Amino acid sequence: MTSIFLSFTLSSDTPSPSRYPCTALPPEAARTGCQLPAMPMQGGALSPEEELRAAVLQLRETVVQQKETLGAQREAIRELTGKLARCEGLAGGKARGTATGKDTMGDLPRDPGHVVEQLSRSLQTLKDRLESLELQLRTNVSNAGLPSDFREVLQRRLGELERQLLRKVAELEDEKSLLHNETSAHRQKTESTLNALLQRVAELERGNSAFKSPDAFKVSLPLRTNYLYGKIKKTLPELYAFTICLWLRSSASPGIGTPFSYAVPGQANEIVLIEWGNNPIELLINDKVAQLPLFVSDGKWHHICITWTTRDGMWEAFQDGEKLGTGENLAPWHPIKPGGVLILGQEQDTVGGRFDATQAFVGELSQFNIWDRVLRAQEIVNIANCSTNMPGNIIPWVDNNVDVFGGASKWPVETCEERLLDL
Repeated sequence: MTSIFLSFTLSSDTPSPSRYPCTALPPEAARTGCQLPAMPMQGGALSPEEELRAAVLQLRETVVQQKETLGAQREAIRELTGKLARCEGLAGGKARGTATGKDTMGDLPRDPGHVVEQLSRSLQTLKDRLESLELQLRTNVSNAGLPSDFREVLQRRLGELERQLLRKVAELEDEKSLLHNETSAHRQKTESTLNALLQRVAELERGNSAFKSPDAFKVSLPLRTNYLYGKIKKTLPELYAFTICLWLRSSASPGIGTPFSYAVPGQANEIVLIEWGNNPIELLINDKVAQLPLFVSDGKWHHICITWTTRDGMWEAFQDGEKLGTGENLAPWHPIKPGGVLILGQEQDTVGGRFDATQAFVGELSQFNIWDRVLRAQEIVNIANCSTNMPGNIIPWVDNNVDVFGGASKWPVETCEERLLDL
């Protein structure tokens, strides 16, 4: 940047303001460039980044100052141009002869535009230097290591994140431990319950019942298979008459199956009660058949009694204390043979075996009793309405006289109480 300094002196004895003697500074003063002020060092040596920042700030201030100077000099140039024109108007000998001192007007630039152009070039040079410094500063900052303050902030942040992570891990460990303890307690409780149930089942299978009375139990046959059944330990003597009563509950369809069967050597169907497929309930004695008007496949407890006598083969059928049917000529004059096998829930094709799953009973049985005589109707009514406890004199319903096999089970029950719940 080139600065121009001009000095104008108005003569005190000049009678008119139209004359302006002009005195120019030496040319070497006009050609002297504007030097950048030196940047003082504060606080000792600075880092490269700080020096670059300080240089950029200094250059910015210089640019602002040069812009202001340029504006002021443009005004001065216009004023000087007007004065120069008036001075040149005095080009006559008089003006030159009378002027005192050295005339240096010829040393000043004759073209004001040239001065403006020089100032513009200087300003552009400063702008270029400023941009170069800013670029260098950005490059150095990106390539240099992080400032110590920034590193400290980053380390503090990482330390805090690490502490938060450790706290979260500790919380998860506590939850895991608590969950493990709860799971262990639940498992122990479950195992204890299962062990109690297993002991109960084992007692039932061994026949060591804890029923309130020896006859307060039922046999459960939940599936239609050829391996679930109950067996009466005692066998029948030779009979010329009998009454068989039992409680049963079944909702199986079609047909409830075979609630009981008695087989002897040479005759698998010595006594059988069966409802097979869509046929009605049938009573078989010595393989002879009588159809009974009984309907029990509604899922409710029903009391069934059947009487028979060899004399003319007379029979009667009772349901819930009411006689629903009677007949005769069912295996007349045929005594029931002794020494056979009495099975609950299956029909026997051989003595004690060869069961058919399609003929199996599905449901629950209780109070299976056999007498060696024909009970009177009132006795049957009293048994059915639970006003009389009358066990069979040939086959009584007691726990230690009944075994279960294949998954059949015995459970405590008060049949009369459960029947009331069905009503």
